[in-house]
Amino acid sequence: MPRARSTTPVATRRPGAHPDTARRRRLSTPLAWLFVAEVVVAAAVPPCPSPAVPARPAGHPVADAPAAVVEGHTVRLIGRGGPSGDRLLAGIAADAAAAVRRVNAFWGADWPRDVAVVAAGSDAEFRAAAGGGPAAQWADIAAVTVADRVDPAHRVAVGQRIVFAPGAAAMSASALRIVLAHELFHYAARPDTALDAPRWLTEGVADFVARPATPVPADGAAGPSALPSDADLDAAGPQRSAAYDRAWWFARFVADAYGGAATLRAFYVATCGAGHTDLPTAVRDVLGTDPPGLLARWQRWLAAPAASGRSRTPGRPAG
Repeated sequence: MPRARSTTPVATRRPGAHPDTARRRRLSTPLAWLFVAEVVVAAAVPPCPSPAVPARPAGHPVADAPAAVVEGHTVRLIGRGGPSGDRLLAGIAADAAAAVRRVNAFWGADWPRDVAVVAAGSDAEFRAAAGGGPAAQWADIAAVTVADRVDPAHRVAVGQRIVFAPGAAAMSASALRIVLAHELFHYAARPDTALDAPRWLTEGVADFVARPATPVPADGAAGPSALPSDADLDAAGPQRSAAYDRAWWFARFVADAYGGAATLRAFYVATCGAGHTDLPTAVRDVLGTDPPGLLARWQRWLAAPAASGRSRTPGRPAG
């Protein structure tokens, strides 16, 4: 089935292969190695049931799944079996309220009210939800956000669900909390995000919402030579992880230097929303500068002593 994919944060077009046996090791390491993905069926494709999330057997409708209601949003937890499913869903249930509040604090509460979170019963089921392909392609993936059909012009996303891999149960509580909030932002923003939106910015903003503002490490403070790009996300291994960190630092920089989370959201809408403009125009219209000026200011921000210990950005949920 044709699919248009954006990733959070591992590339799905030409991802580097990783050994399938590495999943639990990867998923138990620090967040820099936690890969999650957003998979969107192309808008031209009619809606259809996901092969990875089949209809529940009679007598076990989705509506009967355990649910948490937070600020008007109902998070439904759906287990598909598997030895770690219950433990994984218990962790997600414990973090659901905080994740919804983080998303609402940044994006507002005007997003789909019903949220389906699925714990895949097997690696094969998860790979099907992630778009198929060889096992090695998805060995580092912790979760996918899936939609059957998206129409940003009418703010419609049909059949959305967040699907977690069985190996996600091996993550630490703090890592699971971040992955859930990251995916939930994609879930919230999906109806307003164009299919051709720059992936690096969607990922950076999702991490801004989900991750606490930890210090920028010394090697990051050395400063990038260019603004982020989608090509950066397609590198394999540690280079890919570093690319996602740069996208996150960029989102933090925009909020910190240009007026807070509201400015970052406006920049996201201008650059990633339906009918979005190109990056140079959004930089000019929203931030009042040009790409070279933005890059120079970002480099100074990264190099400043304050970058190693900034407090949270105004308007962002506390870490």
